[in-house]
Amino acid sequence: MPKLDLGLPSYDSLFSTEEERQEANTEKVMTIPINKIKDFEGHPFHVTMDEDMAKLIDSIKENDMLMPALVRPKPDGTYEMISGHRRKFAMSQLGRTEMNVIIRDLDDDQATILMVDSNIQRENIYPSERGYAYKMRLEAMKHQGKRIEEIPDDELGVEYKKTTCGQVGHKSIDILADNVGESRKQIQRFIRLTYLVEPLQEMVDGRNENEIKIAFNPAVELSYLTESEQFDLVNAIIENQRTPSLAQCQEFKRLSHDGELTADFIEDTLSEEKPNQREKLSFQMKEIDKYFPKDYTPGKKKDLMIHLLENWAKKKSREQER
Repeated sequence: MPKLDLGLPSYDSLFSTEEERQEANTEKVMTIPINKIKDFEGHPFHVTMDEDMAKLIDSIKENDMLMPALVRPKPDGTYEMISGHRRKFAMSQLGRTEMNVIIRDLDDDQATILMVDSNIQRENIYPSERGYAYKMRLEAMKHQGKRIEEIPDDELGVEYKKTTCGQVGHKSIDILADNVGESRKQIQRFIRLTYLVEPLQEMVDGRNENEIKIAFNPAVELSYLTESEQFDLVNAIIENQRTPSLAQCQEFKRLSHDGELTADFIEDTLSEEKPNQREKLSFQMKEIDKYFPKDYTPGKKKDLMIHLLENWAKKKSREQER
């Protein structure tokens, strides 16, 4: 005979104290094997052996891991890292096989927002990392929204759904801007970096093996080029060991939009010497003033120096002909 559910409390709940029930719901620090912790899927932040990592390893070696990592359980019995990727790497470098964690049940959007928020305030974050983090967080905020509007945004390169997140009239990108202390425009510009091919992202971040660096503003303009155009540019940059100026990047963007940007034009542009890359000779005027009459203007001094150098060059040429 089937049991009739009268909606009454269970036997266990009747005979357990409130303290025991609170204890069961309280998050605890647990020790679990490191090999059971997987990195967050699509984690945008690079974990590298740099100076900061060396300091973290030394700190853990001396004081142990003071703050537990945050993970969420997965159906297959493993855990996904939310906050603590660098600590996990440091522990592994020290040969540790277990680490302290807090296990928390989170859905995908909650996990993404927590993962981004726990990393975005770090001092040393690459520009492309910030772009991917902002993009992921906006998507998660969009999914959590209670009312969704379709608002095209050319700067993002895609059509984002802006959500009120319970506040009518507020867009998710505006809320994110307030949270991270950036302007709406700057967040959009960081997200544009996610449309660069990997070699260009490495150049923006300054983490490429050729030690070639592209400035942020030119990189944003280059993000509007097609993938094949961007690879043509990568080849030209490496071949000439020179990066395009902001004006050149804007010209590339315009030609790409019109379907007129070619690999030859990119190569020709990069092979030209930019004004700021030409060698310059500079010195203080007081170093040479003593060699000129006091009434000589800077223009007269320049003319005289060129005249003297021309005579010197002619003299050297005659000496070589003898």
